[in-house]
Amino acid sequence: MTIEWFPGHMNVARKEAATTMRQTDVVIEVLDARVPQASCNPMVETLRLENRRPALKLLNKQDAADPALTRLWLAHYNAMPGVKAVALSATQTGEVRRIPQECLALAPDRTTKAKPLRLMILGIPNVGKSTLMNTLLKRHVANVGDEPAITKMQMRHELSPTSWIVDTPGMLWPKLGQDVAIKLAISHSIGRTAYDEQDAAMHLAGYLLKEYPQLLTARYGRFPEGCDAQGVLLAIAALRSLLARGAVPDLNKASVALLNDFRSGALGRITLERPA
Repeated sequence: MTIEWFPGHMNVARKEAATTMRQTDVVIEVLDARVPQASCNPMVETLRLENRRPALKLLNKQDAADPALTRLWLAHYNAMPGVKAVALSATQTGEVRRIPQECLALAPDRTTKAKPLRLMILGIPNVGKSTLMNTLLKRHVANVGDEPAITKMQMRHELSPTSWIVDTPGMLWPKLGQDVAIKLAISHSIGRTAYDEQDAAMHLAGYLLKEYPQLLTARYGRFPEGCDAQGVLLAIAALRSLLARGAVPDLNKASVALLNDFRSGALGRITLERPA
């Protein structure tokens, strides 16, 4: 199944982002620390480089990601010209409070009312951008939900007398590569109607068997020798008594259970990709 998901409002959001970036000093891009490359929008990087703007890349959900791989991704992004990368959790006030100072270090001359620090925040859907905005501003300014693409329009907020930030809708790009798309489906950054949950769960199960077998065992118990991705889903169905009519294991329900365990962090700290 080919995964394609680019709602119409995202095309509008892309054009508005291009206009706003011309009046911005620092671009803040929120990434998912579990998929730091797949969640990095190439359109944002293109716009940033065209406008010669520095970037603060925030690897959000670090508490759900593999800490060893997070360190490698921070080194990867920090090696890029004009980029500062920081790992954090959007719900942690102390971590989020660092953002304005990190941005000011990238644009140190923007410190007065005449020359305020102008920021814009971008990210793919469901990456935690709205939660981060609420934490940063210490009040509810953005709706938070479990489904992607909740924010639909830009909003400007004052951070201080000498700085402000523009919040933008979650934005993907057309013609997703399928390796990227399946990771975004697993991390729930793509609408449920655009992919098959069993396909996504099979991909996740295969990856976990290879990279994090101990976490699978800790959550679901030992698997048969030589178990494959489908075997993982069958075992989960049996463990959770997820049976269809005739006592046949329900792979669809098992797929949802595995995806939810990954997304909630119940499986442990997992990252689905590493720097090349």
